[in-house]
Amino acid sequence: MKIIDISEQHEHLYFQCLEDWSPEMKESGSHKECWYGKNRMAVRVKLGTDDSGSVGGMIQYLPIEQSFADGHCLYFVLCVWVHGYKEGRGNFQKKGMGKALLKAAEEDVRNLGAKGLAVWGVSLPFWMRASWFRKQGYEVADKENGRVLLWKRFSDDAEPPRWVRQKKKPSGTSGVVTVTGFNSGWCPASSITFERAKRASAEFGDSVRFVHIDTSERKNYTEWGIDNAIFIDDVEITTGPPLTYEKIKKKIEKKVRKLK
Repeated sequence: MKIIDISEQHEHLYFQCLEDWSPEMKESGSHKECWYGKNRMAVRVKLGTDDSGSVGGMIQYLPIEQSFADGHCLYFVLCVWVHGYKEGRGNFQKKGMGKALLKAAEEDVRNLGAKGLAVWGVSLPFWMRASWFRKQGYEVADKENGRVLLWKRFSDDAEPPRWVRQKKKPSGTSGVVTVTGFNSGWCPASSITFERAKRASAEFGDSVRFVHIDTSERKNYTEWGIDNAIFIDDVEITTGPPLTYEKIKKKIEKKVRKLK
């Protein structure tokens, strides 16, 4: 196993979270590539390879001041992902690659002078498990619903990070269903949901208005306190894995029927 810095050669894999084989991933469009282009000087990416040089894992992190958490002089891990499907690249999990990627990121940000590294996880036992980070020596700094914010201190004077709370939510408009898509671009899974919601909204003509709020712009994120989300009028419809196009369309259709 080897941990390497991202190069132009591997950027196409990074933009698709190593799932370049997946038709679903292609639905995410170019959002991540655009986000990375805007934040290239701040975002740091490391890749994990096996002995043959095949890329099987990735970690991406940036200064916490540019993330969806509050903090000072820390770096923030957007995600750690080790490919675990039989399709495409094959299963690289359960071989220590995730731990090696996280350790490499810790060493990197220490050398950059950061006072600590913050991560986020979920309470449920799937992707980005909070319990996994605790096993790597991270302590809980904050919680919100099922999201857990954790960190590892590198300096005695480091201050713990905090979640940015949602400040407001979209509201409906009389006579029309409003679908609001918040999308920052860093997560292809969220971009898939965004693109499906946008496409489904167009099916209903003037009955549905789709609003895009670009939260890669920091001022938009701080105004709302929302990173990636889809709302139908004032109700958020998903916070987990991407909903299918059909499910999103049915949810919109249900609201459109109430207009009549």
